[in-house]
Amino acid sequence: MKLAKIFCSFFALTVFLGNLAIAQRYGEKHSVALVVQRQGQPPAVASDERVRAHLEQRGFTVKIVDQTDPASLTDGVDIILISSSVSAKKLEGKYRQTRIPVVLWESYLLPHMGMSGLREEVDYGTIQERRYAWLVNAPHPLSAGHPAGLLNLYEKNAALNWGRPGLGANIIATVPGERDKALVFAYEAGATMDYENLAPGARVFLPVDATFPNLNEAGLSIFDSAVQWALARRTSK
Repeated sequence: MKLAKIFCSFFALTVFLGNLAIAQRYGEKHSVALVVQRQGQPPAVASDERVRAHLEQRGFTVKIVDQTDPASLTDGVDIILISSSVSAKKLEGKYRQTRIPVVLWESYLLPHMGMSGLREEVDYGTIQERRYAWLVNAPHPLSAGHPAGLLNLYEKNAALNWGRPGLGANIIATVPGERDKALVFAYEAGATMDYENLAPGARVFLPVDATFPNLNEAGLSIFDSAVQWALARRTSK
């Protein structure tokens, strides 16, 4: 009987680890365009490199696209990620009309994407020396299974980007005590974003700055959930 119980426990553990491995490789057979500023500041470049390595560990084929490259270089990919290393003034609305799912973490790009209003420090911005998010929509997949309330995202205090989304957004997390400053939010394709702008495809905003190496396990789980959620909403090529 003991041997049977041991065998069953071992089998269950094997299945669990197998499923975990599959979940960690959710990008298998998928391609992602990572839009960056190749000649950015060293911390931003280092952060982008960690993002690239993380995506490859998840099974993605990663295509690095510079902010100055034409948007056509992303044709055919399954998902587009836009780093905070880009200059919003240079990138502007280059990817605003794409139907490909987009995940971005540059708050100053939000108005160019039609995802927030135009007023700096009212509709979008950055806060310094923070590490906590307030999860307000725990049942949503973008919450990565974390309960409602405070969630520590970083190993140590650092910058967090935020935006004030439109009425059609799924707001997942906000700055603690400042409910108008959303740290994680998403739009389904066709949802109303800022004013009368409709999302051409799935859109997700994350609070990461040039701080990807500083994300703790919870922060990484939110990142992965955002990519998975957007990826699941891609349309047929």
